[in-house]
Amino acid sequence: MATLDDGLLTFGHTTFLPGQREAIETLLDRGRLLLVAPTGGGKSLTYQLPATILPGTTLVISPLVSLMHDQVAALAARGVPATFLAATLESAEIRRRIAQLTQGAFKLVYVAPERLMTPGFRDVLARLDCPLVAVDEAHCISEWGHDFRPEYLQIGPLLAELSAARVLACTATATPVVRDEIVARLGLPPDTPQIVRGFARPNLALRAAEVGGGRDRSRAVDMALVEALGAPRAGRGRAIVYAATRKSAEAEAERLAGQGWRADAYHAGLDGATRDRVQRAFADGHLEVVVATNAFGMGIDRPDVRAVVHLSPPGSIEAYYQEVGRAGRDGRDAIGLMLVSANDLPLRRALLERGSGDDAGPPDPAVLEHKWGLFLELIRWADGGSCRHDAILRYFGDEAETLAGCGRCDVCQALGNGDGGQDPEAATLIVRKALSGVARVHGRFGLGMVVKLVRGETDERLAREGLTQVPTFGNLRERGDEWLTRLLRRCVAAGWVSFSGGDRPVVLLTDEGRAVMKGTRAARILLPADVHARPARDGDTPRPKRSLPDTDELDEAAQVVFDALRRYRLGLAREAGVAPFVIASDRTLRDLARLRPRTVDELTLAHGIGRHKAERYGDGLLRVIGEAAGAPARD
Repeated sequence: MATLDDGLLTFGHTTFLPGQREAIETLLDRGRLLLVAPTGGGKSLTYQLPATILPGTTLVISPLVSLMHDQVAALAARGVPATFLAATLESAEIRRRIAQLTQGAFKLVYVAPERLMTPGFRDVLARLDCPLVAVDEAHCISEWGHDFRPEYLQIGPLLAELSAARVLACTATATPVVRDEIVARLGLPPDTPQIVRGFARPNLALRAAEVGGGRDRSRAVDMALVEALGAPRAGRGRAIVYAATRKSAEAEAERLAGQGWRADAYHAGLDGATRDRVQRAFADGHLEVVVATNAFGMGIDRPDVRAVVHLSPPGSIEAYYQEVGRAGRDGRDAIGLMLVSANDLPLRRALLERGSGDDAGPPDPAVLEHKWGLFLELIRWADGGSCRHDAILRYFGDEAETLAGCGRCDVCQALGNGDGGQDPEAATLIVRKALSGVARVHGRFGLGMVVKLVRGETDERLAREGLTQVPTFGNLRERGDEWLTRLLRRCVAAGWVSFSGGDRPVVLLTDEGRAVMKGTRAARILLPADVHARPARDGDTPRPKRSLPDTDELDEAAQVVFDALRRYRLGLAREAGVAPFVIASDRTLRDLARLRPRTVDELTLAHGIGRHKAERYGDGLLRVIGEAAGAPARD
């Protein structure tokens, strides 16, 4: 078998990108791998190179016909025989390619997951010498992810039939719970290696801006395009503008074209020929701007996208980071701007409640609330006052690449330019006062009671606990309720405050938050504006009580417990035939890892562990925690 370096030369490279060699060696040695790397991180080489040095034909499962076409063309240009099978091909052409496939003419064959459901193709695979199956966009198999596709559920049974083949599952966006669900749904062993790398994209200037209406939105888009591209036909690159609806995509494309940009719209309501024309024109560089719904962009590999603008927030942080990651793939500076308005929350809620729009009926309530929570996490990220890159890296569990401030996002820029107009010492004092309020009610009350405490508002519960007599009572009485709530949410996003307790969550001061409160760690955060969001009104869409994100970081010992709990959760999910999320969320496991309970009663202090789950899973959870932490459980 040829060496990896020999295979690398086939693709015209002399060196691997960071992590690529490790991923390929792990796949070849262990036979199983889940690879999570961002858009543009070189995931395709992780299966293309092994395919060239392994005997037989590698099967690549991908939902993207455009990606299949482009990658097959690129492989052919490098002398690697490859093909794809898609519904866009004529029947005679498909039969011709399948005949060649059965004769061993190709090193790689790309197919959509829908093709796995056809008995004829399964028969072909049974006769194929298949050394490797690569599952691209693997997050699509997760019912709790941001882009679930039912046809992906066919892949697990297929892998069981191809038991001798190596398996690579790769995706650009997957939180720990989604990663565990991918492993479970594919039927892979619980000890399948998971490599998470390359999420840091410091060349992207991430920004979020609140807009009041159409005129504000247009002005923000125009300014971003001029900053990124200069002027129409200046030849400085390309831009993608994402819209929430087909109508708004067409309207914005028409507006930009009227200003001289080579712009066009792309959405699922257009006929196939039009979509292909627009996508090809953008890929070939003939279009400067595409205004599109989220149907556009997967598989797009232009390195010179200098800006990605969201006219409104997408459905989740996962979706956002995947889409904004299409900018700056050449490593040069690029802009990622997300616009937010007061109408975004009710619009997103309506879209979720409407469901898929087919005859499948209303969405499952649990799935709806989960997706609503994902959207709220993105909104809180947009409102956050700490480094946008670091907040995203914590969300994906990529703690190793946190930047302690990227220096490029709008928050870091504001902090670096005189702290956004705020006095650093005064801002630090305000944050420490707010965190002292959290410390006073730690594990006893929720966020609202912290606000009452530092505002100095009379409440019988505070009085009963003796908290009206402490120096913290009223230490921020000059600030309003809404302002303080926004400040505390920013402290959550910064990892200084967390929550526990199920339906009635109580606040917890994290170790980092305690360090900030004591002044041993800098309070690098942008305070909310003095005049901001209006108070809630009757008829506003209620926010779920358990939707605040778990962003607290784990120390080394707690990380060991968390990893052990993930392995245990995956085993339980496999036995029960359910998604790992049903057993426990990542937030629950992080709480358990930090609290390290030793009794069933202590288990219920963790978020999401009620009496029923404590009784059903308690003994096993306590055993795993005790073994990982080196402390036996108490009776």
